Amino acid sequence: MTTAGPYVYGIVAGDHPLPAELRGVGRPAAPLESLPVGATAAVVSAAPVPLRARRRDLLTHQEVLLRLALDGPTLPMRFGMLAPDAETVREQLRARQDRDLRALERLAGRVEMNVKALPATGALAALVAEEPRIRQLREAAQSHPGYEANVRLGEAVVHALERRAADVAQRIVPELAALAVARATGPQVSEAVLNVSFLVDRQDVMDFRAAVDRMSGRYRDWVELRAAGPLPCYSFAEPECAPAAAAWTGA
Repeated sequence: MTTAGPYVYGIVAGDHPLPAELRGVGRPAAPLESLPVGATAAVVSAAPVPLRARRRDLLTHQEVLLRLALDGPTLPMRFGMLAPDAETVREQLRARQDRDLRALERLAGRVEMNVKALPATGALAALVAEEPRIRQLREAAQSHPGYEANVRLGEAVVHALERRAADVAQRIVPELAALAVARATGPQVSEAVLNVSFLVDRQDVMDFRAAVDRMSGRYRDWVELRAAGPLPCYSFAEPECAPAAAAWTGA
């Protein structure tokens, strides 16, 4: 396999342990290496050429970051972050060391939890019972069936489900934020009315998940909640860990 690199996984403290058994992306799996500069270090490996976003490598990238985070705070890089050479990585570490140290301190002992809210599925009965307009359109479609009546009913159901889910989503955010250190709104996701990440102390992850489960049961006729995590802290480290485009580039 032809190799190039370094492939950059993330930034850690200079004395952060690097598990000997941990391997990176590519086949055969590339061994990891620490490139320390002062009080920080970049965790890197050689990258396969060409580097492709295969599922196995995406999962490996995330697993490396999660494993590193068990031993101390880690500023994660997105998949496919490459540098032309090791000296370029060291130059970047020197230039950003103060802000990286502040970011590492902020993330110590914390993980990211993501919550998405989608309109509830299988909630038509509750919708008919609680929404007079939907009930009227359904009765009209049953008594005078036809294409237009079905279209009006279908559109009204979709809009009502989205509205109800969005209303509940706004209610739950403050409750979940009370269990977190910070929150960050994520990009719009297809079908989701809410995509938000929370920075949570590691010891509070179970309580956070339990709160999401309680809300899922409480609002099951309004919204479907999907919680993911613990995740690398992408949403809370990006300004500090985003590389200079001219030095490090995505694949």
